[in-house]
Amino acid sequence: MTGATAADGRPIIAGFFPDPTICRFGDSYVLAHSSFEYAPGIPIWRSPDLVNWTQVGNALVRESQLRLQTMKYWLDGSLMAPGSGGLPIGSANTGNFAPTIRFHGGRLWLAVTNVSDFMGGPLVFSATDPAGPWSEAVQIRGLPGIDPDLYWDGDGVAHLTVSSYAQGGPHVMSAAVDLDTGELLEPPTPLWHGTGGQAPESPHLLTKDGWLYLLLAEGGTERGHAVTIARAQSLKGPWEPAPHNPILTHRGLDRPVLNVGHADLVEGPDGGWAMVYLGVRPSGFSGFHVNGRETFLAQVHWRDGWPVVDESGFEVPPPQHSFIDDFSVDVLHPRWIAPGRLPESFTQPAGPGRWIEAKGERPDAHFYLATRPRDPYWT
Repeated sequence: MTGATAADGRPIIAGFFPDPTICRFGDSYVLAHSSFEYAPGIPIWRSPDLVNWTQVGNALVRESQLRLQTMKYWLDGSLMAPGSGGLPIGSANTGNFAPTIRFHGGRLWLAVTNVSDFMGGPLVFSATDPAGPWSEAVQIRGLPGIDPDLYWDGDGVAHLTVSSYAQGGPHVMSAAVDLDTGELLEPPTPLWHGTGGQAPESPHLLTKDGWLYLLLAEGGTERGHAVTIARAQSLKGPWEPAPHNPILTHRGLDRPVLNVGHADLVEGPDGGWAMVYLGVRPSGFSGFHVNGRETFLAQVHWRDGWPVVDESGFEVPPPQHSFIDDFSVDVLHPRWIAPGRLPESFTQPAGPGRWIEAKGERPDAHFYLATRPRDPYWT
């Protein structure tokens, strides 16, 4: 199959790469994803054309950036949540969730919530190149929440926006922030709570033709997932929902891709617009998706001041996911990850073409080096 689209079930980034966020960077595009409890964190991709992507690195490659917590283990080696008293570890317990990547003032900016330190507030990193190095974090205290977004107003003031379950939430909260110090410049204020679907999350603010738009995910990240949008003349509102909300959903449909949502928008140099979003490719009677949540691409047309999503708008070339790694260099390719710790903390080069697992600090700790499978079947 060639020339397939998202509507045909072809992702632009296959495998466990959820919660996509995108921005322009010069004459190219940059994409980032959640990494949850895996390290290094926040995979970073670059593309000249939106459909061909190369992983150029991971943003969080140092322990000081990742703020990893020590993992506990069951006797069989399976992971347990830190301080949980025995709950299985998972993306709901620890790690880096749902980033936003933006380009402003000659720098790339990355905002993310480290759920291991949820109440401390989101973390903001910056870099001059997608491949890094990325800075140490500036923590934004006073506005805890998930899915942090960065937006600069017409005066150049940065605003941090999160999905919050505090103060009567769930709703979207926002505040002006000093990105150098992490200090809030004003008390957080609510923006919009969505159209009534559960879990209004993944807020993204953007401007077009004098309007300020707020993109949201609603319905939870499973079969009821959806993308909604509202607009206002300023952050003070009032917010006007799109008359055709949700602007993207597959709930109740029989499609090769389900659970679609958690979207982000980007404008191309020619004035055209595109949307990236997550989805799953279900398999079997129960609709399992062994490759996890993947990233898809759609074209966006604006009609009467509102975005209309066309999932058939971009032809995506056939994937080329095969690779040979001869471990001939002293630095692992960015595809290699490990749960709860950096790979170099328990592996090391062992001569040309070989890596070995080093001794861990405890004999029952089953650390492993892994890469994300990216096809339904692989060898």
